[in-house]
Amino acid sequence: MIPTEILKQIRKIEFKTNKIVNELFVGQYSSVFKGRGMEFEEVREYVPGDDVRAIDWNVTARYGKLFIKKFIEERELTIMLLIDMSGSQQFGSQNKTKSEIVAEIACILALSALKNNDKVGAIIFTNQIELYIPAKKSLSHILRIIREILYYKPQNKLTDINYALEFFYRAQKKKCIVFLFSDFKDKEYEQSLKVVSKKHDLVLIKILDPLEKKIPTSGFFELMDIESNRFFSFYLNQNILNSYQQEVEKSEEYLREIAKKYKIDLIEITTNTSYIDSLLKFFYIREKRLR
Repeated sequence: MIPTEILKQIRKIEFKTNKIVNELFVGQYSSVFKGRGMEFEEVREYVPGDDVRAIDWNVTARYGKLFIKKFIEERELTIMLLIDMSGSQQFGSQNKTKSEIVAEIACILALSALKNNDKVGAIIFTNQIELYIPAKKSLSHILRIIREILYYKPQNKLTDINYALEFFYRAQKKKCIVFLFSDFKDKEYEQSLKVVSKKHDLVLIKILDPLEKKIPTSGFFELMDIESNRFFSFYLNQNILNSYQQEVEKSEEYLREIAKKYKIDLIEITTNTSYIDSLLKFFYIREKRLR
């Protein structure tokens, strides 16, 4: 039995994101994510104007008159959401944590998929696979995924993107569209990104809090590493702030270079800006590229 307050939060997200989907994203989704190709349906007699390249010469020879192959688009897609649920995802200096933003974006993508009759599944991971939800298509299934993103209590706090991608690659045999949500505070996952992107349509969604990108002031700080539960007390001077900023920029550039190298779509979002604008920009650029 789902507690009433949790159910209210899920329904609130559903209402908000459903409105966004209906007004902005349904058309964009179907235009940038195509079916797996054309599937043979039947043969029929040739009529003037038909594409001669579709003539089935075996059937034509058998019956002594022209027949062509008829195809339909194999539209149904599978969408997989890979959700980083490590400790850093619970951080938030703004009105919402990173995991709450992930839940809203995941709901938008999942509802868009559902309205196009596509299946949606999810993998929640830390430094291990915490939860695997096979792809299905129903509103109740989508709401279950959102509930898990919001309220799942992971057993671990560390991050292992490489392990999650390797598991996904083994588990998902057919080509699908996969959205990887993370702050990418990890290392040594480039090879797995490369392997997955060759078989699947991979989209990276990086979500950071503005305080992670730039610390606004110097002074004495007492901080806790959410993933290791270790406390640090130190004085931040300008030199340390500059070094931190350089490391942040280096990390961001590293991910951008990987995405560019393997032609992987990358969406960068901060919790204090509108993710709607970032998603619309992604759809626009992708649609333009596919024309």
